[in-house]
Amino acid sequence: MRCTPIRSIGALAVVLVATLTLAGCVSRESDERTAAPPSTVDAAQLSTVTLNVGDQKGGTQALLQASGQLSGTPYKVSFSTFTSGPPQVEAATAGRIDFAVTGNTPPIFGAASDARIKVVSAYTNDASGDQILVPKTSTARSVADLRGKRIAFGKGSSAHGHLLLQLSKAGLTPADVQLVPLQPADALTAFTAGQVDAWAIWDPFTAIAQQQTGARTLTTAQGVANGYGFGIASQQALGDPAKNTALADLVSRIAKASAWAKANPTEWAAKYSAAVKIDPVAGETAQKRSLRPAIPLDDSIVASEQKLYDAFVAAKQIPAGKLFSDFVDTRYDAAVKEATK
Repeated sequence: MRCTPIRSIGALAVVLVATLTLAGCVSRESDERTAAPPSTVDAAQLSTVTLNVGDQKGGTQALLQASGQLSGTPYKVSFSTFTSGPPQVEAATAGRIDFAVTGNTPPIFGAASDARIKVVSAYTNDASGDQILVPKTSTARSVADLRGKRIAFGKGSSAHGHLLLQLSKAGLTPADVQLVPLQPADALTAFTAGQVDAWAIWDPFTAIAQQQTGARTLTTAQGVANGYGFGIASQQALGDPAKNTALADLVSRIAKASAWAKANPTEWAAKYSAAVKIDPVAGETAQKRSLRPAIPLDDSIVASEQKLYDAFVAAKQIPAGKLFSDFVDTRYDAAVKEATK
């Protein structure tokens, strides 16, 4: 879906003032295009720009539309839907999309594979909507009870990271359980049919499974996983002055939209449920625990992600030798701070 560009550029002025002074962060030596301060263009030149944005169920497009933040963009936006974060990272690396919001784990797998992306924005959440579910008839009462059991999860997704951390906390390794990598729709089918014993998943699928199947929460990621979400951008888009300028505005709009959703939870939950075509009860449940306000990309966030990266290395799920900071670019932090002050 595309939104129609508006010629008026007044709404973009504040963001462009901020972006003109932004500087790129440390990058890999091979990424010369993002090593220097990013170039920008005048907003009047954005009328021919189309940002290709990857989305997930109930994600960026629904939030921007509900909050009114898609109105007045001096560029076009074309959304494409993905099942989870890892395919978004692959699409950004290939240059098929310019930007997407993912969970905390897809950028880690991207870094491990030298994906041509940068993490350019961050979002915070207490991770209570990321859960490990079991059927209502299950006798499991702790993660330790899942030894030898079949657990569905999305490979490279935030659920993968959550599951890894929970296994470690319970004194288990991935080898102690049967990992069943499935995308959410297939996992819901397998879970409902009793083909797996547990499911590591995120909202809104958590809420849908709870409502439709009576699934029981075995544990949540709260206090275990960092709960962060990240905006990733393709290096190709970041190296293009016009798209770089448009991305600064889009990141700002997402920050404003997230703040609106937090301030208007009832209205957002209703619009969210309608947009993704799920029961309003499930939609409200999901959004009460899964809002992600925008925050600047600071050192503590990078350190937390490095810790998660190292946990995957220790579990022999990804190779060692990468610094998460090499895949972070803080050029849009000024725009986020301006949008959320």
